[in-house]
Amino acid sequence: MLKMEIVPLKPSHIKKDFNCGKELLDKYLHYQAKQDVKRKLAVCFVLIDEDKKVKGYYTLSNAGIPRESLPKELAKKLPPSYSSLPATLLGRLAVDKSEGGQGFGKYLLIDALKRSYVVSKDEIGSIAVIVDPIDDEAIEFYKK
Repeated sequence: MLKMEIVPLKPSHIKKDFNCGKELLDKYLHYQAKQDVKRKLAVCFVLIDEDKKVKGYYTLSNAGIPRESLPKELAKKLPPSYSSLPATLLGRLAVDKSEGGQGFGKYLLIDALKRSYVVSKDEIGSIAVIVDPIDDEAIEFYKK
């Protein structure tokens, strides 16, 4: 069994063969992720094997949640001076079709949540992790 690890995207990672079956997510990794990282719009973490082939990925960015979109019980516990509250956006998450059914999506999600928690605790304030599901299948994944 190949050893897998999740690391920040680097030019040495092999991403050309990545195919999750969703064109938007495939194209993002192939053509845009490197530029987003360079521009500091997102950080892309990749699940790679020993050969540095990308088997999955997710992105994290800073985001804001408008105060009025929070449940009233939560909003009343927060300082009124915040019209937008800091959050972390899990913008994209995908696993190569060749690795489907092995739990790598859950593994990537857990890693993203852990990283978000650690950073929010000691480095950059964030009250939540929010997701932006691409379709109904992604919504169901996050609901689980």
